[in-house]
Amino acid sequence: MQKLQMNVPLVEMDGDEMTRIIWKSIKEILLLPYIDLKTEYYDLGLQKRDETDDQITIDAAMANKKYGVAVKCATITPNAQRVEEYKLKQMWKSPNGTIRAILDGTVFRAPIIAKGIQPLVPTWKKPITIARHAYGDIYRNVEYRVGGAGKAELVFTNEKGEESRQTIFEFKDKGILMGMHNLDRSIESFARSCFNYALEVKQDLWFSTKDTISKQYDHTFKDIFQEIYDLEYKGKFEEAKIEYFYTLIDDAVARVIRSEGGYIWACKNYDGDVMSDMIATAFGSLAMMTSVLVSPEGNFEYEAAHGTVTRHYYKHLKGEETSTNSMATIFAWTGALKKRGELDGLNKLVEFADQLEAASLKTIEAGIMTKDLALISELPNKKTVSTEQFLVEIKQTLDKMRN
Repeated sequence: MQKLQMNVPLVEMDGDEMTRIIWKSIKEILLLPYIDLKTEYYDLGLQKRDETDDQITIDAAMANKKYGVAVKCATITPNAQRVEEYKLKQMWKSPNGTIRAILDGTVFRAPIIAKGIQPLVPTWKKPITIARHAYGDIYRNVEYRVGGAGKAELVFTNEKGEESRQTIFEFKDKGILMGMHNLDRSIESFARSCFNYALEVKQDLWFSTKDTISKQYDHTFKDIFQEIYDLEYKGKFEEAKIEYFYTLIDDAVARVIRSEGGYIWACKNYDGDVMSDMIATAFGSLAMMTSVLVSPEGNFEYEAAHGTVTRHYYKHLKGEETSTNSMATIFAWTGALKKRGELDGLNKLVEFADQLEAASLKTIEAGIMTKDLALISELPNKKTVSTEQFLVEIKQTLDKMRN
């Protein structure tokens, strides 16, 4: 069988631990037999990031800007224990955070729906996509430990050297302080990414903050979204017969629980971080969640929404058999291949990615799955297989579909 050709490479960002092992197996079993795979490779494993003083992460993000589409393996964000374990020079920042800041993108996360894996919320019939702002707020915060009594102030010095001050709190004893920021430009990019994505998938868009309490910070988000919608998107939304509306985040949570799904829920950075994990868990697990970073310039980075599966990696190092759900990583590859095919006019590449997704779901729905999938599946007569055997079973299903 002649392999499918690619004109423009994907930016390939390798990762850490068990997901790095799965990454290699997916390429060898499910991709290379069918595609003349062209990638520009960047090793974002923790040791290489340490070796390059994290320059490789910046290089990978810039390559994403150059080629337009990237696919990323899960990576370690080191804590103190990891610094000691890997003998690191320092506690490097999250690669995802670095890439998001460079691309100024929005993260869209949606559950992978398979028969036999029922949402914990009975009313949910369709996927719920979380759109998460990927800049600022608590992720770029400044913190201060107050040692005793004193006055805390916000001080802003403009370009002319003029100061404005606002009292935060007059401390009588020990306490803590935190300063956060965001940028109108980034919020505008976030809004346009959300509106464009809603139009692309033809789904309603919800946006929620807490502007009744945060009357300037959160209210700025609300105002920018509304201004851009009214000026640039209202007519397009009406033509597409979809809706945009704003509501308070506590009201949004209540609406989400009562809904049937099938919409995009846009959240600020921290809200999106928390709510995407909640949505993922309620639909099945983080390993059954797609994730794509979309920049306002039209760049895309696909990744698995979960971590590096450390526990299984340590078992793998001991030579023990592992049974790790690979679906999110498979769908990261298929998402990137589909987008590459769409941008380059390669319909056969898009068709292949669709077939691989269908084969993966069909394998699970036939009762063949990894142990972590079996724990959330309600199918009778389940057969649990190893990590690699799961990929082999998907390949066999794919070959039947293609013949």
